[in-house]
Amino acid sequence: MGSQMNFSLIILLLVISISQSGNALDTNYYDQTCPNAEFIIDKVVREAANKDPKVPARLLRMFFHDCFIRGCDASVLLDSNTTNQAEKDGPPNISLAAFGVIDNAKAKLEASCPGTVSCADILAIVARDVVVLSGGPDWNVYKGRKDGRTSRANETVNLPGPFFNTSQLIQSFSQRGLTEKDLVTLSGGHTLGFSHCSSFSGRLRNFSPENDSDPTLDPRFASNLKSKCPINNKDRNAGQFLDSTSAVFDNDYFVRVVKGEGVFISDQSLISDKRTGPIVEAFARNQTLFFKEFVHSMVKLGSVGVNENGEVRRSCRVVN
Repeated sequence: MGSQMNFSLIILLLVISISQSGNALDTNYYDQTCPNAEFIIDKVVREAANKDPKVPARLLRMFFHDCFIRGCDASVLLDSNTTNQAEKDGPPNISLAAFGVIDNAKAKLEASCPGTVSCADILAIVARDVVVLSGGPDWNVYKGRKDGRTSRANETVNLPGPFFNTSQLIQSFSQRGLTEKDLVTLSGGHTLGFSHCSSFSGRLRNFSPENDSDPTLDPRFASNLKSKCPINNKDRNAGQFLDSTSAVFDNDYFVRVVKGEGVFISDQSLISDKRTGPIVEAFARNQTLFFKEFVHSMVKLGSVGVNENGEVRRSCRVVN
């Protein structure tokens, strides 16, 4: 009961901080102007996920990548043109997918309530919906974001990468107003995810003069990864799921990291750092705690760099 009250207090304080920031985010933002907005988005997401089970992981990743560059302004959705290379064509974002799901949701919203629901809000709602659809926690999404007009591929170098150590991750997250706990919590989004060999194969062979494989990897797990990513691998789709229940949103990611089965350097480094290790261990033991903290951190992430001077795009791929 006490932990429930503490969690409620945290959310209340977060709501107050969001409302005082001038960003005017509100869970009821579209109640009068587009009351069926969340129903429309949810239906599109469910239909897409039924056709392609990779959709939830792809959409959750897309939301993270959007918010970490220029804030949550849907700049990741803009297409490149003859005068500008957009974020989605930056090296870390080449593998982003499922943009068509956002396009479909936007088209249906424009038919129902034209010029009303921003692409940035669609992304935030979709991120919640895919977590719920995969068995994770539910929460009220704060809405009222506007869409940005700028998207530059060269800014994607600022995304935290799979080769980052914990200190680099902490610095990256802190620049967005996110704490060490937020870092660990949001890393739990890897419970829905898959990585190609290129993002972790450097850990498997010739890692250092002393060790062929990264010594923080469980030896049996390292051997398994080597079999999936052989030398001179020509299968571009080869890789590894980031936990053993990749279609289910749960705490298995943290269980695997504790066991030395974190796929990325950025994953495994979290357990060995005294600032983050105890949080990883707590989430590995207690899924309910992870779910509560994930809701808190997702609400917080969704308020990063909210655009007050943008627009509501008619198409998420181009500015008006």
